[in-house]
Amino acid sequence: MKNQKPPAALSLDLDNQWSYMKIHGDAGWDQYPTYLPVFLPYVLDLLDELGLKITFFIVGQDASMEVNQPWLRMITERGHETGNHSFHHESWLQAYSPAELEQELASAEESIRQATGQEPRGFRGPGFSWSIDLLKLLKRKNYLYDASTLPTYIGPLARLYYFWTSRLTKEEKEVRKYLFGKFSDGYRPLKPYRMDLGADGNLLEIPVTT
Repeated sequence: MKNQKPPAALSLDLDNQWSYMKIHGDAGWDQYPTYLPVFLPYVLDLLDELGLKITFFIVGQDASMEVNQPWLRMITERGHETGNHSFHHESWLQAYSPAELEQELASAEESIRQATGQEPRGFRGPGFSWSIDLLKLLKRKNYLYDASTLPTYIGPLARLYYFWTSRLTKEEKEVRKYLFGKFSDGYRPLKPYRMDLGADGNLLEIPVTT
């Protein structure tokens, strides 16, 4: 009897240079410096060598920038899946109103579709941020899955370290107070499951650990 290897899904969040600068409050992030034209050819060649097809979660702001678009198009040309990673890459989607969430998703969808030629059908929140309102919206927009939850107990510790090393103001830290989740997130399922959305049905949730 042949050994059956367990299936696995690989994904990569395309967090660009400017998004890391923005998260830490560094000046110049709003000039949107990018390393995607250097990084993407390298990682796509590596994936070809390994014979792997993965999901790239793309930020809409990057997809809207002409300098990035030829390289983002290569993702789908080489047979990979694209996912929506928000437009502005703000790690506090749980604080967004329903109208703000609608605009955030729609803007990212349009940019990703124009850049890659593919409609994103999966979503991952920046900084693993999510809310029930977000999941309900994904369901209504016919997304196949969400992949934002991070089932770990150490999220609050990561948040403390992040605040300690960043240049954020008190007000900016308040907005980000749930970054990387809560201690109770460690009790969330590790394997894919259906998230109950009440009257809206359910949505497939693929935790980051899987």
